[in-house]
Amino acid sequence: MPEPSHRRRMLVLAICCMSLLIVSLDNTVLNVALPSMQQDLHASTSGLQWTIDAYTLVLASLLMLAGSTADRIGRKRVFMAGLVVFTLGSVLCSLAPNLQALIAFRMVQAVGGSMLNPVAMSIITNTFTDPRERARAIGVWGAVVGISMAAGPLVGGLLVDSVGWRSIFWINLPVGLAALLLTLRFVPESRAPRARRPDPVGQVLVIALFGSLTYAIIEAPSTAFGSIAPLAVVALAALAGLLLYEPRHEEPLIDLRFFRSAPFSGATVIAISAFAALGGFLFLSTLYLQNVRGLTALEAGLWMLPMAVPTFLCAPLSGRLVGSRGPRLPLLIAGFAMTTSGVLFAAFEAETSNVTLFAGYVLFGIGFGFVNAPITNTAVSGMPRAQAGVAAAVASTSRQLGQTLGVAVVGAVLASGVGSSSYREVFVSAARPGWWILAVCGFAVLALGAVTNGRWARGTAERAARRLESAEVRDVVVTADR
Repeated sequence: MPEPSHRRRMLVLAICCMSLLIVSLDNTVLNVALPSMQQDLHASTSGLQWTIDAYTLVLASLLMLAGSTADRIGRKRVFMAGLVVFTLGSVLCSLAPNLQALIAFRMVQAVGGSMLNPVAMSIITNTFTDPRERARAIGVWGAVVGISMAAGPLVGGLLVDSVGWRSIFWINLPVGLAALLLTLRFVPESRAPRARRPDPVGQVLVIALFGSLTYAIIEAPSTAFGSIAPLAVVALAALAGLLLYEPRHEEPLIDLRFFRSAPFSGATVIAISAFAALGGFLFLSTLYLQNVRGLTALEAGLWMLPMAVPTFLCAPLSGRLVGSRGPRLPLLIAGFAMTTSGVLFAAFEAETSNVTLFAGYVLFGIGFGFVNAPITNTAVSGMPRAQAGVAAAVASTSRQLGQTLGVAVVGAVLASGVGSSSYREVFVSAARPGWWILAVCGFAVLALGAVTNGRWARGTAERAARRLESAEVRDVVVTADR
């Protein structure tokens, strides 16, 4: 297949970024609408957590399956199916009559979303083969997250205040339909040279692990320990099953050989930490601005701009730094900024002053803007192109798992601290442990960014890539002999 022209590659990048935009926009818009949903649907704190985590949980559980399926049957085909299902799920969410239905329809959205971002990243990886050009493309990809953060709270606040929270799901329709038509016309089909077979046992174990762990965390503040303990046992058993079963499976859902690469393993944990911080940060900020300060949804959206704008500005800069100097410097900047932001809220009650609140938001925005490009670039570079979908899906799964755990853990800590009191009375003190958790997540980004991107780490990545390529060649030979 001839190399696509520069113009065609840019068009493919733009189409893939449209899918990221609707998925990212959906999350940021939803956060602004949480207080309105809480009032209209009579939802508890845990109910609000589930409106977010039902989506991210299903997404995290299915991303690796979607990545490997796209490598097998065609990335364009899976990508288009994801656009259809996600758009349909958005329509259903706008019609949800109660909280339970909204949570169920959010899960439908997530099924479609699982076919979008990792598959789009795989398309980008196979379209931009030059490492420097790919790093810049990933920087643009990361900037779209910044656009969604900047536009999401404002658009969401305007829609919630003028039309109602249901209208936030309408914005996915025109973007989803446009992306579908453009994909059909301009995105080339691609797949891995050798088809990978499904791994249903691994998929069930992943769902059991993520689902039981998230449910146990969210429901812990309001449920007796005896009811939570069996879920913890299920989570541990599922984790043990994955570690024992996957290495023995001929074509596993999660190829544990990837984790022999220190940069890849580091990027995975960094993604979990960074997106846990993001999920917790948005959850705490939205509830504080509207339920404690009494701001409207639009006013709360405006207050989120000091975080969103630096994310938008720093993401492409991070991509350029990754392309020219590697991922280490962007990760150090990200970790330092996110840690400082968390400490500012946890130790100095930054939310109680406009100046410190502004500073805390700016610092977090800078940190999150720098973290995305090195995560993605490290996850897919050095891996065989034939397994690009799986590698990108692991990175995307780490993001969604992190956001799921961030909302679950921080929300559970907040619910435990608030108890039967009102948010206005105890929010600042009840949220303090949650801010410390976010500071720890930022420090994890800083420490792992320093440790997993040196000479030793690069050596482990090279050895892991050689093993994977050798194993791929052996598998092809065995298949041909059969």
